[in-house]
Amino acid sequence: MSNFDRATDSPILAHGIQPYVVAHSSPPDELLTELAEETRRRFSEVSHMRIGAELGTLLTILTASTGTRRAIEIGTFTGYSSICIARGLPADGQLLCCDTSEEWTSLARAYWTRSGLDDRIELRLGPAAATIAALPAEPTYGIAFVDADKTSYQTYFDLLVPRMRTGGLIVADNVLQRGNVLDETNQQANVQAIRAFNQAVTTDDRVQAVLLAVSDGLTIARKL
Repeated sequence: MSNFDRATDSPILAHGIQPYVVAHSSPPDELLTELAEETRRRFSEVSHMRIGAELGTLLTILTASTGTRRAIEIGTFTGYSSICIARGLPADGQLLCCDTSEEWTSLARAYWTRSGLDDRIELRLGPAAATIAALPAEPTYGIAFVDADKTSYQTYFDLLVPRMRTGGLIVADNVLQRGNVLDETNQQANVQAIRAFNQAVTTDDRVQAVLLAVSDGLTIARKL
């Protein structure tokens, strides 16, 4: 898959801006490129769920910049974002991945091994909300990436906030829903849920947040 033909590329980044953004960001290496291609071949109908190369680079930068040793990901799919996050962790860092699909994550596991990062990534299959709720309610995580079922974003956020250390980042993808958050006539469940989530984060005094027009919209919330 090229960096420019993803189905989730946001129409907000029009006039050729999206290819320009990708071309002027550090490119993915051979392993990530192969993973993107294999995801497209094996899971063509849902391959758009893979994050874009520019977002992967951003996740590595954010993880490394926070200096965190513990990270959590909600929605792993075939492992592209988890590799990017794990690459930003120190050698003794740990990433907890939450997903429900053995089929999708089997590809992730293979690429974790190839990347040499499998020793710092743990996968737990099952409903993510239950997985997070079972974690100790202690502020130990430095970064969390949320890219799963949109109707549960608020639930994930509320479970994650108390488990984030002060200054930790919660990063939520697809918060513009291809611009549909602006269309009040659009009452699709995902759009309504994200619209409500965006408003809730804006007024949540536990965090400082910014919504960026990156790919399909990215919210970065820093715990205060």
